[in-house]
Amino acid sequence: MKKNYYQKLAFMGMMLIILFTFQKYTSKEKEDFSDVKFISAHSVPLHLTEFDPNDLDKKQWENLGFTEKQTATILNYKKVVGGKFSSKEQFKKCFAVSEEKFSVLESYILLPETNKEAKSVGFKNYEKKSITISGKFNPDHYSVNDWIKMGFSERQAGAILKYKSYLGGSFVSKEKFKECFIINDENFQKINPYLILPEKTPPNFNSYAKNFKSEKTKVQYHAFDPNTLDLEGWKSFGFSEKQAQTIVNFRDRNLKGSFKSLEDIQRCFVISAEKFEEMRPFIKMNSSAIAQNNDAQKVEIKQQQETDFSKVDLNSVTFKQLIEFGFDEKAAGSMIGFRKKLGGFVNKEQILTTYNIDVELVKKLLATAQLNTSNVPKYTLVDAPEEWLKNHPYFKYSADKIIFYRISEKEERKIWKLLKVKPEYETRMRLYLK
Repeated sequence: MKKNYYQKLAFMGMMLIILFTFQKYTSKEKEDFSDVKFISAHSVPLHLTEFDPNDLDKKQWENLGFTEKQTATILNYKKVVGGKFSSKEQFKKCFAVSEEKFSVLESYILLPETNKEAKSVGFKNYEKKSITISGKFNPDHYSVNDWIKMGFSERQAGAILKYKSYLGGSFVSKEKFKECFIINDENFQKINPYLILPEKTPPNFNSYAKNFKSEKTKVQYHAFDPNTLDLEGWKSFGFSEKQAQTIVNFRDRNLKGSFKSLEDIQRCFVISAEKFEEMRPFIKMNSSAIAQNNDAQKVEIKQQQETDFSKVDLNSVTFKQLIEFGFDEKAAGSMIGFRKKLGGFVNKEQILTTYNIDVELVKKLLATAQLNTSNVPKYTLVDAPEEWLKNHPYFKYSADKIIFYRISEKEERKIWKLLKVKPEYETRMRLYLK
C-alpha cells in the first residue's frame, strides 16, 4: 500500500510540474523588442587622417564616432584575433563596425587590404614603432623624414604634415598639436616636454593661421604660359597636387585645352583672387598658339557645345558632365553612386554629404543646376519593399526592426513610436516616405 501511495504521489507531482510549465508557456507575453539597439553610423571627424587601428586607445575610437559600447566591442574583438588587427578585411568583420562606417574609414586605415596580403608582406611592416626624441624641437620645422626618424611611419608623417597644413602651416600651440589624430595620448606625453610651442592656443588663432598660410604660399614666380604649364609647374607655384590637377582639368576639359584670357584663369575656382594678383605680372599667354588651338577645335565646338548646366537635372546629370564641370573622377563617381543608392536626391543639401567631393565646387553646381524629384521612388513604412529598406542608406540600419514591427502594426505612427530612432535620422528617412 505504501508503494502504491508513493507512486501516486510521484505521479501527481509530475502532473503538477507539467501543468505549471504549460501555463507559464501559454501565458508568456509577446516579447518586447522596442529596446533592441542597432548599431548605426556616426558622423566622421571633419579632419580624419591615416591611422593604424592597433595604435588607438578607447578615447581615440570614441573620437572616430564610435559609442562607448562599440569601442569596448572593438577592443575586445582585437584581443580575440590575437591582440592585433592584421588587415582591413579582418577589421571589417568586427560587429561594431557597420559597412557604411567601414567605407568611410577604409582609405585611412594603415593595414594590408586582406589577410592573404598581410601574410605575404609580413605583418612586421605594420608593427608599432617606439617614439624617440633627441631634444627640444619646433614641430613646425619638421619634415616627413624628421617625423619618420622619430618613429612614425611614412604615411603617419605625411598625415601630421597635412594636419599642420590644415591649421594654416603651423601647429600654433601644444593644445592644437595634441588634437592631431595621429598623436595618441601616450605619444603626446612623450613628446610634450620637448615641444617648443606655446601651451595654449592664442585667441586670434584664425587670423594667425590665415596670415601664416599667406606667408607660406609666397613663392618665387617666373614668367610662364598657363597653357603649357604642367601639373608640377602649378605645384611649384604653391598649389597642392589636388588643386594643380583641378587647374589642369579645368583648362583641358572645360576650356578645351587653353586659357583664352586672364578672365578664364580667374574663373578657375581654386585660384583665389589674392593668388591671381600674385601671378598676374608673370603670366605670358602665347596668342598665336591660342589662335591655332581655337582653329583646330572649331569643328568640335560646333558639333559638341559645352553643357548648359542651368538646364541640367541633378538627378540625371552624367559622369561625363560632372567631369566637364570640373569634378575629378573619384568625386563624380561618389556623387552618382550615392544618388543611385538613394534612388535619387530629394533636396540639394543631401549632395553636400557625399564623400570625396570638393564642397565649394559642388555648391557652385547646386547654384546652377536644377533638381527634379518627380521620379524618386517613395513608399510608406508599411508597404516599402524589404530589399529597398535593407539597401537604402537611410533605412538599412532600421530595416529589420521595421519589417518586424509592421507584421503586427499597420499604422505608421505606432511603428515610428516603436522604432525610437533619433530625430535627425527620422527627418531624413521621411524624405523618402509618402
